[in-house]
Amino acid sequence: MGNLFSDKYDDHFYSSKKDEEEQKKKEQQPVEETPEEREERELRELTYDRSSKRKRILIIGGVVLLVLGVSIALWLRYFHPYIVSEERGVILKVQSEGTILKTYEVQMISEKYIADTVRAYKSGFEFTIKSDSLAAKASRLQSTGRRVTVKYEEFKGMLPWRGETNRFATDIIADGEN
Repeated sequence: MGNLFSDKYDDHFYSSKKDEEEQKKKEQQPVEETPEEREERELRELTYDRSSKRKRILIIGGVVLLVLGVSIALWLRYFHPYIVSEERGVILKVQSEGTILKTYEVQMISEKYIADTVRAYKSGFEFTIKSDSLAAKASRLQSTGRRVTVKYEEFKGMLPWRGETNRFATDIIADGEN
């Protein structure tokens, strides 16, 4: 018995040197083209592949739409007020808060709690004042007992540098003022 792992079909799996030499000779010889083959080759060389351009346009368009959508969502949440209203009551406390970016946090008892004698007072109406002049006006009216009307804007989201609440006073009008 011979070697169990030897077989006579090595030429099937491995090419001989003779075959490799013939292949190299074929590659080195100039290829004769028919006029149709030549025209087809020239068309392939001159034709611009538009599928990659379309893919690029679709990807860029998708990214632009995504950025635009996220920008609109952020603007609606943090910079566009979803409530513009006013509240009447008495200002209890005005205090300046913040280490770097100062805001004025104000607590007010709403008129609906002042008029209600049945239910206990739960919590005040809190809002933020950004301007110094409006904060000075609120400080003058603090604990005087005068009723005021606070016009404010309420946002859906809070940003850390804008204060503790999502309500921002735009105007404070004391009773008797116009």
